[in-house]
Amino acid sequence: MEEMLKAGLHFGYSRSRRYPKMGPYIYGIRNNVEVFDVERTRECLRAAEAFLEKLGSAKKVVMWVGTKPSVRSLVEETAKELGAPYVAERWLGGTLTNAKIIRDRLKYFVDLRAKKVSGELAAKYTKKEQSKISRELSKLERYFGGLEETKNGLEALVLVDPKEEKTALHESLKVKMPTVGIMSSDSDPRTVTYPIPANDTSPSSVGYILRRLKSAYQRGLASSGDAK
Repeated sequence: MEEMLKAGLHFGYSRSRRYPKMGPYIYGIRNNVEVFDVERTRECLRAAEAFLEKLGSAKKVVMWVGTKPSVRSLVEETAKELGAPYVAERWLGGTLTNAKIIRDRLKYFVDLRAKKVSGELAAKYTKKEQSKISRELSKLERYFGGLEETKNGLEALVLVDPKEEKTALHESLKVKMPTVGIMSSDSDPRTVTYPIPANDTSPSSVGYILRRLKSAYQRGLASSGDAK
């Protein structure tokens, strides 16, 4: 509890921004800012941890999503440490609902990158053409670089601020994919499978929760004999 308070998980938004269904998770107001009931947050976090540990033990793939500038580096770091897919720049529409097109574009990106690394592009194209291809690769890297680990399919999403990641959330609901959501007081906790009511913008808060979730998934992997 002390660690959670120190990380600032308990700070929400002003009462005027509260989503009505978030009421049960609110403890009170301090300096016009709503404060989460940290005991409820801890209960929700433990439920999410148990879910991710179970997925880890079954070696299921989890995608980590968070594109807000304050958290994107934390999301990318967490996913890379797990060898998991992630989205830290922009969610590509159809990632879940039109997977074939995404797979085709991902294959194009991977093949093009391999050709550049092998020197094939340098042998076949002029410097001007290579420069154009390099710019295209840089753009593709931003949006597809974190999706390479989706080749084995996805079982769940971890969303930092589902309200911000509304397209990803909508697609997950459409395909009935379970979600874990770190969400502040302006979000609807009913939209995700495992809501974690907490500050979803502060790096200290989000970082603390992501570390807990990552560790839970790693415990599951360790129990399966496949620790990362």
